Amino acid sequence: MNKDLATEITAMVTDKNDKQVFVQKNGITYKVLSDEEVSIGDTLTGFAYMNKQDQHVFSTSIPEIKQGTYGWGTVVKTSHNLGVFVDVGWEDKDVVVSMDELPTEKRLWPKEGNQLYVTISVDEKDRIWGHLADEEQFLEDYQLGTKDMHNNDVSGITFSLKKSGTYAITEDKYILFIHPSEREEEPKLGQKVEGRIIGLREDGVLYTSLKPRAHEVMEEDAMMLLEVLKRAENHVIPFHNKTDPDLIKTQFGISKGQFKRAVGRLMKRGLVEQDEQGTKLVRFPDDE
Repeated sequence: MNKDLATEITAMVTDKNDKQVFVQKNGITYKVLSDEEVSIGDTLTGFAYMNKQDQHVFSTSIPEIKQGTYGWGTVVKTSHNLGVFVDVGWEDKDVVVSMDELPTEKRLWPKEGNQLYVTISVDEKDRIWGHLADEEQFLEDYQLGTKDMHNNDVSGITFSLKKSGTYAITEDKYILFIHPSEREEEPKLGQKVEGRIIGLREDGVLYTSLKPRAHEVMEEDAMMLLEVLKRAENHVIPFHNKTDPDLIKTQFGISKGQFKRAVGRLMKRGLVEQDEQGTKLVRFPDDE
């Protein structure tokens, strides 16, 4: 086992040619990834690892993520039989986070472009692995939320998926908690989520909702209903204030209350009329 892999080491320049410089440490020769001018016998400090071609390489640019340190990496590929490949900032090398550390349900696995907070280990066969930070890693260093943040818009990256809810962290290190009732669907691990703050937990974690505000839902419902009316025959639909709520839910996917508010919004703009026969589009928005 090469204990120098995925660590910062100091090694001696033992060979060089017009195109390449090599250093050696503990009997292992590394190809140097640097344009720095050096001579045989010089010592260099750098980062040792094995690239995609299983070559020993030595970078004089020390990455943030290595053994013993954590950082954000970007998912670049998914392998359903192995896990996910993560770009951790090493030249010509991605590391694998094993499926054993990922959610049991593969629909919740991170997808390409999602971000994971990881560190590195090297096994006895010199294979380099990425490992997810656990919840305690985030709770060791985070900003405490305050009551005056209520109703603020917020975004963060999910790092823990539990039955009780989803945890995410913002760029400023505030921790968000999203209860299952405050989301339309469960986010993937490493996914960026956007919502609004709805409360403050005793430990400073911010209760967050991914659902739109009431007025935003109302606007979306009105726009949806307007599109339905535009496409309907004679621009009429047989739905009104006395229509059975279940029929409205089946047809439009919204409650009767939402339907009534959407119609009311359109009526205020003079776009629709409603009677006991149904709802009719009487003027197109483009005519305003």
